[in-house]
Amino acid sequence: MTMIALGGSIGTGLFLASGGAVASSGPGGALLAYAAVGLMVYFLMTSLGELATYLPVSGSFSTYGTRFVSPAFGFAIGWNFWYNWAVTIAAELSAATVIIKYWFPESSSMLWSLLFLILMFGLNALSSRGYGESEYWFAIIKIITVIVFLAAGLLMIFGILGGKPTGFDNFMLGGSSFHGGFFAFVGVFMAAGFSFQGTELIGVAAGESENPRRNVPLAIRQVFWRILIFYILAIFVIGMIIPYTNPDLLRGGIDDIGISPFTIVFNKAGLAVAASVMNAVILSSVLSAGNSGMYASTRVLFAMAKDGMAPKILGKLNRRGVPIYALLVTTAVGMLAFLASFFGDGAVYNWLLNASGMCGFINWLGIAVCHFRFRRAFKAQGHSLDELPYRAKWFPLGPLFAFALCMIAVLGQNIGAFTGENIDWYGVLVSYVSLPLFLLVWAGYRMFRKSRMIPLNECDLSSQAD
Repeated sequence: MTMIALGGSIGTGLFLASGGAVASSGPGGALLAYAAVGLMVYFLMTSLGELATYLPVSGSFSTYGTRFVSPAFGFAIGWNFWYNWAVTIAAELSAATVIIKYWFPESSSMLWSLLFLILMFGLNALSSRGYGESEYWFAIIKIITVIVFLAAGLLMIFGILGGKPTGFDNFMLGGSSFHGGFFAFVGVFMAAGFSFQGTELIGVAAGESENPRRNVPLAIRQVFWRILIFYILAIFVIGMIIPYTNPDLLRGGIDDIGISPFTIVFNKAGLAVAASVMNAVILSSVLSAGNSGMYASTRVLFAMAKDGMAPKILGKLNRRGVPIYALLVTTAVGMLAFLASFFGDGAVYNWLLNASGMCGFINWLGIAVCHFRFRRAFKAQGHSLDELPYRAKWFPLGPLFAFALCMIAVLGQNIGAFTGENIDWYGVLVSYVSLPLFLLVWAGYRMFRKSRMIPLNECDLSSQAD
């Protein structure tokens, strides 16, 4: 479970976007933004830990929303989660075709999309153990890369590797480690939020884990600190070694691995094969993200079918315990990646990523709301907090703080679209379309099914899945 959560959150956000964060807001601004998001994620993960240990179910998000808020909220948050990760499959497949062309520039995008899609489907169709094993090894690759990067970077900072010590000259370039102003900081804050998304997958995996009441809290504690240390230390190393004015930091994208901040540092350390190695690592990262997305979205779709919020056939299991029909539907959405063959790999990747970008923050808002309602219902129905297998600290400050920062992230998704002389309406549409869709689904279900907010004393607090 630890590796699943690590694999879901360590990826292109760290290997590629971290350079842009340092370039936009300076090393100090990037560190502050990632630390603030890290604190928010800490509270969200402790909230999810309390829910997942008390009620460990596959597809936890829709179940928690239905039980502790309202059926309409559970319906909307479940479909939002499914859409988010199902589209992520397509986005990551599109990214994989771009990366593979580093070695095979004339190859077919459709062929690579199909091969990678078959690989993900096969790993998920075997069993939950097959998915878990594959994610374990994907995560191992990423963790080893980050550890080697941090070790090489620290040796360079102290002058043991690559020449003389760097000192704090690059970190304090221009007399300060903060640059770009408020809007640049907000932009980095958003990028940091995207980078940390995936940690919530541990809540979905809890329903199929052994002894979740022991393993979930342990995994959450380990995952948070490891991710925070990896991100904070990586940004510190980048800021110390590479001047934030280096134009290559802004150019490190999915189609140019050669100028990833990781590649730049490895090249400075004298590792001539850095670009090829990082290309392979980032390829494993996007495949891992797509694999995780397929697992999570399939389980949520299965849970909604069991709750009557999706077609019943999607709630059926095969003899290996895999919700095969939900998996097939989710895989079909992944076929959107084939559009890369017709509209250009980079353009399709960016379009798909933007279409699902806000959904992750909406999912996080849902965690905060569900935990706040659960704890209040738990007290209202006369239960003692000692009955909880795991208790989140700092309630109610934790979920309220996380909710507030998530709301800032949602509303500030593309604040730059409003700050120019003319409003960038296309940018507004691409960035914010997920929010009205979520509200429309919520309101539509509430109206047609006469759904209502569940009173606290009527919330279903049984610790067993239906």
